[in-house]
Formats: sequence, structure tokens, C-alpha cells
Amino acid sequence: MVNLWATADHALRYLAKADQIPHRTEGEAVLLEHVPKTVKRILDLGTGDGRLLALLKIERPDIQSVAVDFSPTMLEAVKTRFADDSTVQVIAHNMDETLPDLGLFDAVVSSFAIHHLTDERKHSLYREIFHLLQPGGIFCNLEHVASPTPKLHERFLHAIGRTLEEDDPSNKLLDVETQLRWLQDIGFIATAKVVRTSTDDTT
Repeated sequence: MVNLWATADHALRYLAKADQIPHRTEGEAVLLEHVPKTVKRILDLGTGDGRLLALLKIERPDIQSVAVDFSPTMLEAVKTRFADDSTVQVIAHNMDETLPDLGLFDAVVSSFAIHHLTDERKHSLYREIFHLLQPGGIFCNLEHVASPTPKLHERFLHAIGRTLEEDDPSNKLLDVETQLRWLQDIGFIATAKVVRTSTDDTT
């Protein structure tokens, strides 16, 4: 399966346009609202340059955090961002593989990362996340999911300056309804907020 995120060019192109993703800040605001300020330990899966973790730490500066990614470019960026922060542990790991033993967490978060996995791996990762959570813990996933129609997907691509031919082959999009059903079957109590936009779906 194609995954271009190990290449520096692909990662750098994403970072250059990260702020232009439609409704990203709205989704981040919802995620931040759901993560309790009392959490003590957070796992950020597919951390990228640490953007989401940095936002979480604004009101939770003392949380112990584990940031996971496999892109050398992203790992360098997140290490630079948190170079002076001893509360952040950065781990190189490809989420195509079973997560290593990382201990338990009050919250597991992810942002625009899990959709790069095959559907089978998405499902197994959700099971792993469930078992990483402390009782009462929370999993928050800000994600790019399959649009209800091809036309809406094309409109989303247009909004981020791409054509169908330029669509990222690393994306393996799945509808939100299927993923919510998986989570409920695994044992999560659904509190998902789905933001339906004029361009695409963000959950």
C-alpha cells in the first residue's frame, strides 16, 4: 500500500499547507474542549510536528506526553518543538505495526493520521487504543474521512488546491459511520461530534 509520509518532500509540503485545511481550527477546538484539563498523561498518535500536542499543553502545561510518528521529517520537527520540554517523550513508530508497550493514558489523541492506515489496521489500532486507556479515559480523533459523495470529495480537494489527479495516494478514507460502529463494538462510549462541511467531512 502506498504511503508517502516517510519522504521529506511529502511531509514538508503538508506542513507548508497545514493551516489551510478547511475547518481544521474548528475541529481542533472541539477536540480541545473534550479533553479534560485534569488529564495527567496523553498519547498523541501520528503527532506530525507536534501541533496538536502543543495546543493541548497550553492549558495543560504539566501533562506527561508521548508523541508517536514514523516520518523522519516530522520526528525532527516535533523534537525541535519540544526540545526544552522534558514532559514530552518522542517515539519513532510506524502505526502500520502494533503499538509498543507505552503504559496507560488518560487520553489518546490523533489528528489527520489514522486515515493513512488500511481499514483492517484502523480497526485493530482502535482496539489497541481502547486497552491503553485508564478507566474513564478518552480517545479523541480529529480525522479526514470519506465524503458522502464523489462530488463532495472533489470539492474538498478544490478547497485545498488539489485536483483528483493530485489526490494523496497515501489516503485510505473510510466513512465515519463505519468507524463509529467499530468504536462502539469495541467498548467505547460514543461522544463523537461530526462536523459536516460544504467541502468534506471532519470528525
